[in-house]
Amino acid sequence: MQATARLKYLMMSPRKVRRVVTLVKGKSVDEALTILKFTNKAAASPLAKTIQSAAANALSIEGTAHLKAEDLTIASILIDSGPSAKRARFRAMGRVFRYVHRFAHITVVVEGEPAVEAKPKKKSAAKKSVKVDEKPAKKATAKKPAAKKKAVSKKPPAKKATPKKAAVKKTTSKVDTADKKKAVKTAKKDK
Repeated sequence: MQATARLKYLMMSPRKVRRVVTLVKGKSVDEALTILKFTNKAAASPLAKTIQSAAANALSIEGTAHLKAEDLTIASILIDSGPSAKRARFRAMGRVFRYVHRFAHITVVVEGEPAVEAKPKKKSAAKKSVKVDEKPAKKATAKKPAAKKKAVSKKPPAKKATPKKAAVKKTTSKVDTADKKKAVKTAKKDK
């Protein structure tokens, strides 16, 4: 696993920065930061900050649970020249001396292997065959209630048909009773 960090437009010539880079190339991050802390060069401070940034990027990508800062090493450090600014220094008798103010870009690549978690050992085939017989029975009982819940939740609530039927029956019963009353009245009249 690799992570990078870049420092751009450092107001220092690349040649001066490369002298400090040779001290820390290929070392672990902790060792490199210790060396840079006690190096009496101006390029040591920005280089140390860039290495710290690359280490922090690696930890944020992989996570502190899997990767530790002590496990990281510096894979490569590239010092590229940036744009150069032309400046003038005015001298005696109207003369002008020109000089170039150089900039540098620093790229730090840090690498480290994350710790692999120990996987549990596989059980023997005899123990598996015994447990295989037990598992389907447990799963079958566990699946049935879940299937019912899903079926109930997917269907819209059913409309109540019983009140309509009851209303229809009541009206028919009223009509039937009215017909019976008329029949009874006509029978009485006939007598």
